[in-house]
Amino acid sequence: MAQTIFISGTPTVGKTTISEKLASKIGAKLIKINDFVFENDLTLGKDPDKGYEIIDIEKLDSALQNELSEHDGIAIVEGHVSHLCLRADKIIILRANPDILKERLEARKYSNNKIRENLEAEAMGVCSLEAYDLHGEKVNEVDVSNLKIDEAVDVIIDVINGNDDYPFGNVDFMEWLISNN
Repeated sequence: MAQTIFISGTPTVGKTTISEKLASKIGAKLIKINDFVFENDLTLGKDPDKGYEIIDIEKLDSALQNELSEHDGIAIVEGHVSHLCLRADKIIILRANPDILKERLEARKYSNNKIRENLEAEAMGVCSLEAYDLHGEKVNEVDVSNLKIDEAVDVIIDVINGNDDYPFGNVDFMEWLISNN
């Protein structure tokens, strides 16, 4: 049976690591949005202020649907903007305490402005809200702050199989935002 799972979240939350392990464990096809975008020339050019490539979401969604239509098993679509695409069976938004993300973003040498932007986005649940606005009840938020990779994978498998549910709104880092401003 074909099933498509989108895994999204703030940068450095663990999307790639968890998705690779998950896909391997359940024998799923893994599509990494960043690779897919560049392999299929799905950008609009560089943002002049921030310097990163702007993804053409409409073209991404169309190309992704074409790719998925040729697959009849489980597909994991991993990436920061995957939740902005359509036709997922489940959307998993990985969440992590902003203090954990701060260490990871600093280790990747993100600028102070980009670190702050990502921490605020995580505290406010931006990816979760965007996903919920588009996908409604298909969205699950999984707080991976205190989970090992294998534990996070097992939680996600339970969600995929319908054995557990982590509905939108169950993760709240607003207190972090309030105490850090």
